[in-house]
Amino acid sequence: MSDEPISRYLSGRIEYQQALDTVIEHARHTLRIFDYDLHEGGYNAVQRYERLKRFLLASSSNRLFVVLHSVDYINRECPRIQHLLCEHSYAVFIHQTNSEARMACDPLLIADDLHYVHRFHYEQPRAELVLNDQKLTQPLLHRFEEIWHASTQAVSATTLGL
Repeated sequence: MSDEPISRYLSGRIEYQQALDTVIEHARHTLRIFDYDLHEGGYNAVQRYERLKRFLLASSSNRLFVVLHSVDYINRECPRIQHLLCEHSYAVFIHQTNSEARMACDPLLIADDLHYVHRFHYEQPRAELVLNDQKLTQPLLHRFEEIWHASTQAVSATTLGL
């Protein structure tokens, strides 16, 4: 992998999903995801699951932080993400936005504070892929942190009940 900064605009869903895979492959320590519900990103696909699993297995210190507006898709139709959460509960954290963050509408995937895919609006396929550029990544990292702080844990590895 080259260390030269790369920036590319994406115009379709296939390019967007390929960019997600690229950023996940570049991750060495931390992945941060903000999305509406993970559906458009294809996070229940086998190849995405395998990439995320490899990332989590690469080191016990690797972490995956996910913030969603809706967790319904994960709870009903995303068994692979649920499996990752159960198998790696120490490393996977899934939150749901509170009312103060509901206006955020631009999905993000950030890896190691250096690489990202930024979709400009969750209803549109246009996005940007940036690799190896900490300066461009910092504002989006800050945005993710704001969204994270305006969220609460929503999906856990255990089921509580009586």
